[in-house]
Amino acid sequence: MKLKVIFSLFIILAGLNLNAQYTETINSNRPGQSQGAFAVGTNVVQLESGAYFGGDEHAGFRTTTDIWGIDYQLKYGLFFESLEVSLTGAFESQNMTSAFLGSTGETTIANFKSNTIGAKYLIFDPYKTLEEKKPNLYSYYANQKFDWKKLIPAVSIYAGANFAFGDNPYLYRGERKFSPKAAIITQNNWGRWVLVINLIGDKLSEDYPAYTGIVTLTHAVTPNFAVFGEYQGIKNDIYADDIVRAGGAYLVGKNLQFDLSGLLNFKDTPSRWQVAAGISYRLDLHSFDEFLEESNEGNKRRQRSEKLSREKKNKEENENGGF
Repeated sequence: MKLKVIFSLFIILAGLNLNAQYTETINSNRPGQSQGAFAVGTNVVQLESGAYFGGDEHAGFRTTTDIWGIDYQLKYGLFFESLEVSLTGAFESQNMTSAFLGSTGETTIANFKSNTIGAKYLIFDPYKTLEEKKPNLYSYYANQKFDWKKLIPAVSIYAGANFAFGDNPYLYRGERKFSPKAAIITQNNWGRWVLVINLIGDKLSEDYPAYTGIVTLTHAVTPNFAVFGEYQGIKNDIYADDIVRAGGAYLVGKNLQFDLSGLLNFKDTPSRWQVAAGISYRLDLHSFDEFLEESNEGNKRRQRSEKLSREKKNKEENENGGF
């Protein structure tokens, strides 16, 4: 009986939002820390990874910490277009030098700072659900009015599990090695501008849960180059912070992206800075294209796909001398 109920719920969820997440080019979360609302698409495997280094300086404890690390995210579009599963984590090394009453000390730790396996599901897509605004043939002023529906974002939910193994120095005293993580994700696409908001609850079963809000604004300067700015606020009884990031990404072909970024914060307990460089690669096993039928976004995607097909065909004909 329980299996039948679970299977029925699965079928219902699959039918709620079978519109297209797949895009002609890679859609990476890097170099920001937020994740977008849309999935990578069925049978698409995507790896996003990078290296970073920086420093923390704590005015109260009089410590200076040199940091380097590698972060990674492996994503896969599972079963249908709206569902994505992922593994996200980071390995980090910290070398801390302390100075107190004329004496100095040095401590080094290195381990996996985080590992989370989770799933993201798109529950609302305005490009599919809402009707496109049609021109008013009788009123110029009606056509100039702002379309408030453009402010309605796509919405996804995320659920995951943090895990750690062995004697991990990044765990707080008494912290369990397994804990839940959840997030609400929104995304607005306004032409070349994309606004993403993440509201995250992390380590919710622990004595010191963390609540994080991330706002990321991205602008496509050209079809291959984009810049971004990001704010991240962290609320936690042990560590709270306000962080800003900025950087850019460059697209090479349809499945490869490189990025550079940096971060700063606004306090001295500790003050933080970091620079990072990364790469995103997509293994595209998507067997067919699905479009957002009867929607403006779907029409645009269909037109782009048809244009690419025509250009490819014309190129092949020219190379073959018209035969």
